[in-house]
Amino acid sequence: MKIRITNKSNNQNPSYQTSGSSGMDLRAFIPTSITLSPGERVLVPTGLYLEIPENYEAQVRSRSGLALKKGITVLNSPGTIDADYRGEIGVILYNSSKKSYEIKPSERIAQLVFARIVKVNFENSSALDETERSSSGFGSTGTN
Repeated sequence: MKIRITNKSNNQNPSYQTSGSSGMDLRAFIPTSITLSPGERVLVPTGLYLEIPENYEAQVRSRSGLALKKGITVLNSPGTIDADYRGEIGVILYNSSKKSYEIKPSERIAQLVFARIVKVNFENSSALDETERSSSGFGSTGTN
């Protein structure tokens, strides 16, 4: 599938790092480094604009290494980019660690994954079918 892209950054277009990758790295398009203090969040521009086909979305997700090693995550992960959005892709990064983190120009900050969307119509009902779990909530399926 081809996706039209306008790249106003000085970075290369996102690409898959390996043949088995499901996400493409997004890079920061910033003129100078940004210091992200503990507990702080910031919107980081990418300089990228996409034309996503109808019935698809792009999802912005955290990079696992950045999350594990530095505590830097995408705050609303996964962030959804709708098919009718044509603005710049921005990434909301959050520092969950106890140390400040420096986001450098062109640094890989997030992943971009494409997914097909299924549209639904709701049917009003006064009751739902029972299941083994029914209305049992968080943690009700066991701890392991």
